[in-house]
Amino acid sequence: MTGPASMTAALLIFASAASANAQNAAPPSGKQAVAVSSTASTASKASKAKVRRMSTAEMIRSARSAAPSEIADRAAVLAADSSGKMVELHGGTNGWTCMPDAPESPGLDPMCFDGPGMQWAKSWMSKEAKPGNTAPGLVYMLQGGSDISAKDPFQTTTRHYIASPPHYMILWPYDPEKSGFSTMPKKTGTWIMWAGTPYAHLMINQAP
Repeated sequence: MTGPASMTAALLIFASAASANAQNAAPPSGKQAVAVSSTASTASKASKAKVRRMSTAEMIRSARSAAPSEIADRAAVLAADSSGKMVELHGGTNGWTCMPDAPESPGLDPMCFDGPGMQWAKSWMSKEAKPGNTAPGLVYMLQGGSDISAKDPFQTTTRHYIASPPHYMILWPYDPEKSGFSTMPKKTGTWIMWAGTPYAHLMINQAP
């Protein structure tokens, strides 16, 4: 699956399912980690603070804030309309696709995917045995993010979200023993999320 059209289709699958998971992830199951958000109550307050519907211009700005401007300014932007259907807010010319912050999740989490990243996301949402990308995918989240699990790619609930600072991800199954990277969430440096699974990937905590 290559090219902007197929990447857009993959993102529609990813975004719709991700939104549904976020809405259904009520009292989350938990995980003791160095870099976790405070409490479910704090996450709920942060989520409520984002409920106001953004204008189209605000959503485009939010989506573009996820990646360096040389990428984001030429990327396609997708977001959900009032009915929940994913629509293209701005066309792209570089094969990247960006999404604005999701109001259902705690914290800010706009994101931008390249082509292999979209292949990986489609495989993940389809719960395929392993990702379909044959080259490392790249995802930018320069506003930070919040994750349900550091170990299980298919966990849908948590008591404590893992809060991440600005980061980017390399979607490729790195091995902790061979690479020397930690599998524990942290606020600085690099670690491996979902280690030991085909969906393992690097979390690189810095703004490039």
